[in-house]
Parts: sequence; structure tokens; C-alpha cells
Amino acid sequence: MKRKNVALITLAQVLALSLWFSSTAAGPGMLLEAPSRGSFYQALLTSAVQAGFVLGTLVSAALALPDRFDPRRVFALAALLGAAANGAILLLPPGAEGVIAARFVTGMALAGVYPVGMKLAAGWADRGDMGLVVGLLVGGLTLGSAAPHLVSALGGVAWRPVLAMASLTAVAAALLVGLVRLGPRHAPAPPFRPAAALGLFRNRGTRLATLGYLGHMWELYAMWAWIGLYFAASFAAWRGTGGPVASEAALATFAVIAVGALGSVAAGLAADRVGRVRVTVAAMAVSGACCLLAGPFFGLHPALVMLLGLVWGVAVVADSAQFSASVAELAEPGLTGTMLTVQTSLGFALTLVTIHLMPPMVQALGWGGAFAVLALGPALGCLAMLRLGRSADAVRLAGGRG
Repeated sequence: MKRKNVALITLAQVLALSLWFSSTAAGPGMLLEAPSRGSFYQALLTSAVQAGFVLGTLVSAALALPDRFDPRRVFALAALLGAAANGAILLLPPGAEGVIAARFVTGMALAGVYPVGMKLAAGWADRGDMGLVVGLLVGGLTLGSAAPHLVSALGGVAWRPVLAMASLTAVAAALLVGLVRLGPRHAPAPPFRPAAALGLFRNRGTRLATLGYLGHMWELYAMWAWIGLYFAASFAAWRGTGGPVASEAALATFAVIAVGALGSVAAGLAADRVGRVRVTVAAMAVSGACCLLAGPFFGLHPALVMLLGLVWGVAVVADSAQFSASVAELAEPGLTGTMLTVQTSLGFALTLVTIHLMPPMVQALGWGGAFAVLALGPALGCLAMLRLGRSADAVRLAGGRG
């Protein structure tokens, strides 16, 4: 029963979260039909979702929507809203301002999918396997985020099938979640208390875990958003051609993001055994090193660039779930809901900065210099988590001081 329900929740997450990067994958094709739009508009296709998600998360938490209503219904309605907003782009001309508005609404809808899916899964988790269960859900997020790039690779520069497929899979997710049963540990989450939000930083343990999370988020979504264009430029440079190799780059992007699902699950298993600090520091050290290697690898044989990308794809998201688990374990009783909401909102708000920083940094510093700036996040995140591991708070984490 437990495995079946966790599997259903994870699959529903995969299907619904294809909405997240659908426009990022469709962006190059859309810009071919709207050549007056440039890299800033392409960044908006992703950052609008991030901004909508931040606002949606705060509204959902403030109104306690998953607690006042059946979370399965919240998930289903949110998935349908996201499918409708994403599908509305098909009715708009490429490059229209309304596309950005639709992406913002899609992000708000996803606030009723990803966190609510986490809540559903947590109802089936024990303390001994919390890292694994949360890792599975992040793996679902990762696969869902990668899926539009696979559709794009199969369809070339045709962007409409990418958006249509994402909306259809989100509708399927809304139907699938109706088969899920609430777990034996399902309970109302602690209420969101805006006045207590500063407690996240007054508590040394949650402050350090959140700083680690912010370092992780500084890199993650910027890497996911721009790795496809990096591949296209690198493959073109190796071949000596003037233009990008769109289908190969899209397929490579799918593989690199999708392989992160394996990293999420493996990290979840490891964190429950050897400790969250060790897992997060190891993952950030590897992903930070990949940021620094992106420049030297640029223009090398595509197989070598792909090898770097696959390692990076595993490491960049492997630690994601463990920061939330750390805050949940270190938060003061009664403040868990507030702490997790504030942590998530701060992290996704930070992604708005790095997603938009990448185009001017690439222009000024090249791909190597731009990705090297992203390495600052994992470096600072490692320092924060190492300090947490040496503190008295570490004994409260899974795996103790490890």
C-alpha cells in the first residue's frame, strides 16, 4: 500500500511538473517566430514561473489551503489550472506579453502541485526513510522538468507540441492523483505564521541550513535554464558551424536534467544513513567543480561535454530535498510550516536573480565565466553546511553529525 501510493504521487508529480520548463524548452522555437525578442524574453519564460511559484506558495500557506481542503483536490485543481494557463500560450502569438502572464499563472498553479505532493508523500514516510521519500518527490520534479526537452528534441524547433504535451500530461496528473490514498501520518501542517518568519534566521540551525539551501538554489535553476544553450553553442563550436544544433542540444539537456532524478533518490537513501551534512556538502562540491569546468570543456568533443553534463546533472539537484528535511528537523515545534515556507520562497526568489544574470554574464565573460559565477553559490553553501555539521544542532539531524 505504501509503495503503491508513493509511486502514484511521484508519477503524478512527474506528469504535472512538465509544465515547469515547457516554455524554456519551447523558447528557441518561439524566438524563431519572434526574432525581435532576445535573451531577456527567454529568461522571462522561466523566471515568470519562479515568481508565480513564490507568490503562490505564500498565498497557499497563508490560507492553509492543503489543510482546509483535501490535498488531493488541491493538487488536481492546481494541475488543471496550470494545464489551462500553459495551453493558453498556444492561442497567443509568439513573443506576446500575454505569454509571460500565462507563465506567471502556471507558476502560481505549481505551488499547489509540488509542495502539496510533498505533503501527500510525507503522510506515508517514516523518520527512517524521510530522506528517501522526499528524494523520490524531488526526482519526480526533476524528471518532469526534463520531459519538455525530450519532446523538443523529437520535434526539432516545433514549439507548440512541447506546450501541448505538457498541458496534456498535467491533466493526466490531475486524474491520477484521485487514485491516491492519504497516508497514516497525514496531518494538518503547522500553520503559517508570518510574524514568526524571522525565526528562520534567529535559530542558528535553520539559519545555516537555509544559507546552504540558498547557495544550492543560486546555481540550480540557472543551470537548468541555460544548460541547453550552453550545449548548443559548445556543439556548434566543436563542429565549426555558425548555428546551434537544436535537436542534439535539446536531447542532451533532457538527459542531463533527467539523470538528476537518480541523484535525488540516491542522495535520499544516503542522507538517511550517513547524514544530511555529508550528502549536501558532497553534492555541492561536485556541482561547484562542474561550474568551474564548464569553461575548459566548452567546444570539446560533445561526448566529453555530455559526460561533464551528466555528472553535473546528478550533483546539482541531489542535495535539494535534504535542505528542507534539515529545516524540518531543526525548526522549533509549531514553526515548521512557517520555516519551510520562508525557506522555499527565499530560494525560488533568488533564482530570479541568477536566471536573469546569465545572459549578460555570458556576453561579458563567456560561458565559462558565467558558470564560474554560479560556483559561488555551492561554495558558500558548503561553508554553511560544514558549520552546521560542527554545531550542537547537528545531532538533531538524520545521521547525527555526519
